[in-house]
Amino acid sequence: MINNLSQSFGQLYGIGVGPGDPELITLKGYHLLQQVPIVAFPSGIGEKPGIAEQIITPWLKSDQLKLPLTFPYVQDEVILHQAWQQAAETVWLYLEQGQDVAFVCEGDVSFYSTFTYLAQTLKQFRPEVLVQTIPGICSPLAAVASLGIPLTIRDQKLAILPAIYAIADLETTLHQADVVVLMKVSSVYQQVWDVLQRFNLLEQTYIVERATLPNQVIYAGLSDRPHLRLSYFSILIIKTTLAHTGKQTC
Repeated sequence: MINNLSQSFGQLYGIGVGPGDPELITLKGYHLLQQVPIVAFPSGIGEKPGIAEQIITPWLKSDQLKLPLTFPYVQDEVILHQAWQQAAETVWLYLEQGQDVAFVCEGDVSFYSTFTYLAQTLKQFRPEVLVQTIPGICSPLAAVASLGIPLTIRDQKLAILPAIYAIADLETTLHQADVVVLMKVSSVYQQVWDVLQRFNLLEQTYIVERATLPNQVIYAGLSDRPHLRLSYFSILIIKTTLAHTGKQTC
């Protein structure tokens, strides 16, 4: 019965469109993006378009409806849940009319993605809606490609932490993993730098800002950079061992 009902509704697609370079969208994501009538994405700040909107702009058709959705950059759970609910209700207005909606986000849709909250919230009050996800290239992979180094090799253990939530766990993680990636490190950079100094890891640490975009910035070695002012989209990669071949300099 649910499948029959779902046929009368539109389908929600989550498309990961990559880290920034529009050409890094997958072929599947590209073809699907051009087929749907409604394309949703996180709205930018102020009058500026968000990263996901910038990535897909070259691939959109003139007759497609662009649907910006507001997701505030806060940690307040009440405010976040209200935003997810509002976004889900907005998307439902189109789905219930039988129109497919693609929600695009930078990176991959299952990797610290806003799409997860949108899809989960929508399924809570409309479980009959079909949701399909299309994977994309996530930012840590784009960052190491820009650096020209492997993310991991052989038996190396990898840990990925959302920096703003996991700063208290960093020291423990540095003891456990060979490679540590910190996502969106800008707001806690000074604290991270202090930890890395104590662990003597500053020269084995890299930062990539806005990976794959024209204004990408790379830092290799942080010993003389205790007070960097980083963009929100910054990836920090720590090689706790020097097991990788050929240390890179940038």
